[in-house]
Formats: sequence, structure tokens, C-alpha cells
Amino acid sequence: MIGDLNLPQCRKYRVEQPAELWERIGVRYEYSHYEDLPRATALLQEASHVMLYRLANTPVTSMLLYEARRLRLPVLYDLDDPLFSVSAYGTYQNMDALPLAQKQHFLREAPRYLDVMNAADLISVSTPGMVAHTGLYSPRSVLLRRNFADSATLQAGAAARAKSGTRSEAFRLGFASGSMGHEVDFATIAEDVITFLDAAENRQLVILGHFDKKLLPEALRPRVEMHPFTDYAAYLETLASLDAAVMPLAEDAFNRCKSAVRVIDAAAVGVPSVVGAVSDMAHQVEAGQTGQVVPKGGSWLAALESLAADRAQCRILGLTAREQLETRWSARCDLPVMDPALLEWVKA
Repeated sequence: MIGDLNLPQCRKYRVEQPAELWERIGVRYEYSHYEDLPRATALLQEASHVMLYRLANTPVTSMLLYEARRLRLPVLYDLDDPLFSVSAYGTYQNMDALPLAQKQHFLREAPRYLDVMNAADLISVSTPGMVAHTGLYSPRSVLLRRNFADSATLQAGAAARAKSGTRSEAFRLGFASGSMGHEVDFATIAEDVITFLDAAENRQLVILGHFDKKLLPEALRPRVEMHPFTDYAAYLETLASLDAAVMPLAEDAFNRCKSAVRVIDAAAVGVPSVVGAVSDMAHQVEAGQTGQVVPKGGSWLAALESLAADRAQCRILGLTAREQLETRWSARCDLPVMDPALLEWVKA
């Protein structure tokens, strides 16, 4: 795997985790940052297959692709966001929270990602929504390889849960934001959250990560506990202190491609998730079993009240979410994590 390793979450789920998948079937797997040319070119000399992750067309990536072709290596391109799609960016409401220059940069870069995608033999992506959207832009076969909970995630989640101790008397509702612009997503449920918090004094909103508190409704600000973006272990420890986590997304083409990594993180520490119908999160939460799924036009307030009304049952949902993470959403070389055709490509 040769890729852009600069984003911690992307590196974790798309570059480091596959090692656990391939090791299960005896496949040697190594990776390199695309700008580490000595390592990247050395790996190519010994490889039977090469995967390119999140790369745009640059002189460096063109050289690496040329070398892969010179060595007659099958090439797969892997991606977990529709960075290639001007149409997805055009509807992406989170962009409204970014400076104009940054939005224009993303739009200019999109064709350069598509260039490298369409130079590969095969494409793998992280969600069914991404499979469908990528098919609109590329004639290549597009395979599903979802993000999953590797052994390190399961161990870190168990450790964070053990440190959290007993839950507080307050019902703690969490919202995690791993990147800029998620204030737009939260705004879609803000009124329901205000009503939920106002219904009882022992309810609290906890926001983790990137978030501009000034963009919250004024009525919410005094009720919010803020935690800045931090390392993964500290993030999980804060998650473990919650009773439930909300994961709203604005309805648009970009968000329909989103994966369920926040559901994975919450389940790792035994916390149930409340998700909407947008993105792959709705496929990873079983309503009434591991959390709540709010259908389009449904009531987030009703979903939250159902959890707060029976905290013992809420804890059971979190424990079941953890169990399913271990059995269904951990490392496996078949569905729902990986299309078996990807395994056949490596074996060929």
C-alpha cells in the first residue's frame, strides 16, 4: 500500500488496519507514505500487487504508477471519501463552515484524484454509498471494503471502558467531531437536543473534537461540556463516560458515502449510538438492539427519550453493540467487511 498517511483516522482505518486482514490469510502486507520514495520504490520491487490510497495526480504519484506498470503489477485504488466528485462537493453542506479558498481548493483537486483512480485496474471503497457514487465516475469495477474494529481498537476500547468506572447520575449525551464543519450536521438535530436537555435537569451534552461553540444555539451553550480534539486513547476515555452518542448527518451526496467509524468507536467502549438514515451508519446499528436509527423525517427527540427512560436497557444496548463489534464488525475477509472479490484479486 502506497498512500497519503497524513490524516490519523484515515491512516488507521484504510492503511494500518488491512494488515490484520491480510495476515489472517498469510498475505504479507506493507505500506509507505507516497513521498517516502526510497521505501515506496523498494516495496514495489518485491510486491505482487500494489494498492494506492487517497492519491491525487502529482509528478510523484505518476512516477510511482509508472514504476508499478513497468513491473507489471496489478494496481488497486482505495478511497473512503468522494474526493474525486465535484457533484458531491457541490451538495456537501459541511463546506459552508469552511473558508471559500478551502472550498475552491477541494473542487480544483477533485479531477486529480479521479485521474489516479481511473489509471488503476480496480477500486475499493468504504461504504455501499461510495460504491454507487464511484460507479458514476469510473468504468472500473468497484468493490466494498468497510472500515472495521481491529484488535488494537477492541483492546483500546476495553481499556477505556475499564478506566471510566461508574456512570454519573447525569445522562450524558455525546457528539463527536473528527474534522471541521460538523456544526452543520449537529444543527439538523439541535432543536430536538435542546428539548431533550430541557426535559430534565440531570441531562448533559458532551461535544468531543472540532467544534465552534459559538455556532451552537445560545440556549444550549451553558449545558455543554467541551473536549478538544485529542489522541485516540483520550478520545475513547471520554466516549466511555457517555450514556449514548448521537451521529446526525445532513442529507447530501457526500454524506451518503460516509462510513460508520464513529459507531465503531462508540461500540468499542460499550456506548449505543443514535444515527440517522444517511450514510453507512444505519447499516451498522440495529434499532432497539445496539442503538437507535432515526428514519428520514423521524424524531430524534423520541429516540433520545427512549434511551433516557430506561438507563439499564440503554447500557444493555451498549454492551450488545460491543459484542456485535467483536463478532460481526471485526477483521474478516468476507462480507459485511470485505467483498470476497477483493480476496480473489490478491490471490490471482
